[in-house]
Amino acid sequence: MRLSFSSTLPLRPLIFCLGLGLLLSACGKRETRVESGARTGTLHLAISAEPRDLDPQILVSYNDMTISLALFEGLTAIDETTSQPVPGLAERWDVSADGRVWTFHLRPNLKWSDGTALTASDLVFSFERVLAPQLGSEYAYVLFTIEGAEAFNAGKASDPSTLGIRAPDDRTVVLSLTQPTPALPAILALPATFPVPRHVIERVGNRVDRANRWSQPGNLVGNGPFRATAWDRNQRIVTERNPHFRDANAVKLQSIVFYPYESATAQEAAFRAGQIHLTSEVPLSKIAAYRKGPNASQLRADPFLETGFIRFNVKRPPLNQLKVRQALARALNRRALVENVALGGQTPAYSLTPPGTAGYTAPTRLSDSFEDARRLLAEAGYPGGKGIPSLEIMTFNNELNQRLLEAIQQMWKRELGIDVTLVLKEQRVWLDDERQMNYTLSGARWIGDYVDPSTFLEVFLSNSGNNATGWSNADYDRLVRSAGAETNPARRLELYQQAESLLLDEVPLLPIYHGTRTFLIHPAVRGWNPALLGFHRYQSVSLELPASP
Repeated sequence: MRLSFSSTLPLRPLIFCLGLGLLLSACGKRETRVESGARTGTLHLAISAEPRDLDPQILVSYNDMTISLALFEGLTAIDETTSQPVPGLAERWDVSADGRVWTFHLRPNLKWSDGTALTASDLVFSFERVLAPQLGSEYAYVLFTIEGAEAFNAGKASDPSTLGIRAPDDRTVVLSLTQPTPALPAILALPATFPVPRHVIERVGNRVDRANRWSQPGNLVGNGPFRATAWDRNQRIVTERNPHFRDANAVKLQSIVFYPYESATAQEAAFRAGQIHLTSEVPLSKIAAYRKGPNASQLRADPFLETGFIRFNVKRPPLNQLKVRQALARALNRRALVENVALGGQTPAYSLTPPGTAGYTAPTRLSDSFEDARRLLAEAGYPGGKGIPSLEIMTFNNELNQRLLEAIQQMWKRELGIDVTLVLKEQRVWLDDERQMNYTLSGARWIGDYVDPSTFLEVFLSNSGNNATGWSNADYDRLVRSAGAETNPARRLELYQQAESLLLDEVPLLPIYHGTRTFLIHPAVRGWNPALLGFHRYQSVSLELPASP
């Protein structure tokens, strides 16, 4: 990514200053973007890639969701420090004794960013839209505990009245479920469940068309603390404070500008030049220098509920063979990968779900054993890698992914005799190729949507839009769904453990590491608290330049 966003001196003042020669100091020091941002209340924030869209109901990447949290708000939100759901549009909610009927009471006088009233019927429309099969929302499955939702999303029912979603009045939303779902308040903080403006969507185009341009600046109407004013492709997304936000007076910033960088090196250079307040990552080669140097306080390595892994397309040979997948999953030295390559405090991952997630730890661990991997590969018919075709791993353009996959590429060649090609793609292309299963292996990661094992294990349900492996197992589906309905905490965790054991036996994915979030932060930024899920409530963030010494 070229640094086309850096502030530059206008031509005439530049020539004037150069002409002054020894009097250059008379021009004075030009104010950096970070300094002017602290003065004007403008946060300059790096993101890791150009977003695919700003429609919250079709977002799948963490990168894109970080923008949606500035522009939209759901019935609930996630508190950064506790990772627990708190009131959003809903000021409170009630749940029936059997845990199957949830009633959400909206705050009074809610509005869209264009000043139009936002009512409970807007939430009903939004839930119906995200569940519509024509929209193809990858996250629709998180709402399948709503009565009729799974059948509606599968196209087996076309009448929205069959859904357990009602608005008895303008300030009440009632969700009727097929089973108790204790995690529902956390689920409703996901962008896929955010309200979207019917009055705009239907004016611009078909409400279930993913190509509907309602989410472009000029059309985009949201209900979050900020509203989008410009989107210069591959350069920046500009937002300003939304005067119609439900708590607009408490919003401290005047504006947030998001800059897409696919290069961690470019982000770090922009940070040092005073062009951005926050990076989304740090070049691996710079982490040690920051830790030991005079700017150590600018480096943050926050806990992060994340697992980095490789997806297998189990429909493509030779990955349709179980023993080939098992061999690849064991032909790693995970500790060496995190200690010598990742460098950000990550830990080796021998399961999908990070240990200790809401009291849950997977009982079955994959093992690092090159000897076992060679035996399994021989049993699959490829002794010493003979006869196995070259494998291609795709991933998005990210330094950590690239470095890890290059190391794995070398391990598999050395230990298994397998040739591997690494292909880097723009994040939008990578996401689309995964969705269409246009890949053999894919370097990926999953960040927990809330603190519960279900947010990891439900990804690989047969009907999950985020599965993208072609793997399907009826016993796994049954165990995960039974766990989701279980009210006994110990029994619930036991069912999830059984499900994850089955998942790790059949290995449609290869876990590599459990993550940390390493980034740079300018001392002017206030209220950017450690967030296990990585999401921040921008209305709580402020800027204040430290006093000069």
